[in-house]
Amino acid sequence: MESLERALYLRANKEFEQSKQILQELTKRYPEDAVIQYQCAWSLDILGLEVEAVSYYEAAIGLGLPDEEAKGAYLGLGSTYRTIGKYAQAEGTLEAGIEKFPDDKALLVFRAMAFYNLGQHNLAMESLLKIIAETSNDPGIQAYSKAIKFYSDKLDTIFT
Repeated sequence: MESLERALYLRANKEFEQSKQILQELTKRYPEDAVIQYQCAWSLDILGLEVEAVSYYEAAIGLGLPDEEAKGAYLGLGSTYRTIGKYAQAEGTLEAGIEKFPDDKALLVFRAMAFYNLGQHNLAMESLLKIIAETSNDPGIQAYSKAIKFYSDKLDTIFT
């Protein structure tokens, strides 16, 4: 699809408004194309049009996407919900993404942000500590990764 390629080329070259215009036109022409819906949402997000991006993300996920795009769509929609103050929807969307892609650390990090916004500070810290312990290449972190994981859900516990 030549127009999609053109829109992605423009976005890659920071011509965001032109890319968005092409993608919005393509969504009208091909409303059942999940990839176009996703790419349009992404382009709207880049321009700070998060509220407008929501319906495109929702459509893309609902229509079904290949795995890589699906990960991005769940993360994009969850992050967008969070930035517009819809914290419960953010958590639910990110949870759905994690259910499909349990090893995706980016989804886990964005869910931790939603936990924070929902006042679930312990869950946010637990999630982030586990991710740090699992993914850090820092020798000091690696030396204590077992302890970091162990204490991640015991931050308020006093051991006597």
